[in-house]
Amino acid sequence: MQNFRVHDLEELLKKLSNEGVTIVGDMQTYEYGKFAWILDLEGNKIELWEPVDSAFQ
Repeated sequence: MQNFRVHDLEELLKKLSNEGVTIVGDMQTYEYGKFAWILDLEGNKIELWEPVDSAFQ
């Protein structure tokens, strides 16, 4: 699985959904960031992460 850092995960998920991208499960929120998962055209799972930068300082 690949992992990508993103900005504004909620908005990105809306856009991806509108484009027909398969979203796997629900977005998860933790004190260090938000996570969501999508599938690429070949069925590979991709993790999207919007970090809370202050959690790592």
